Amino acid sequence: EARLSADDYLVKNPIATYFVRVKGDSMMNAGIFDGDVLIVDRSIDPSIGQVVLAEVDGEFTVKYLGDTKLLPANPNFQPIEFKEGQTISVIGVITGSMRKFV
Repeated sequence: EARLSADDYLVKNPIATYFVRVKGDSMMNAGIFDGDVLIVDRSIDPSIGQVVLAEVDGEFTVKYLGDTKLLPANPNFQPIEFKEGQTISVIGVITGSMRKFV
């Protein structure tokens, strides 16, 4: 079998794609763990139900996109409700992840 390139496998649009490291466990039930590296594609229009990287009042977070809130995948965390006067921006859609064991 041909040698697998992580870039070829995980990145569809190199100009609009970048990697971010996860800090925290709010998405652990989605298989996203502290220390994982996520692939973020800014060229994809986000849809309800997708996992996204968002900026909320200057802080970055990874959550499921809902119609009026950002939803964690850990019952120990509360959803982030969209409120009047709050600055919320979806940065990109999470298209994959990488985890190092050793």
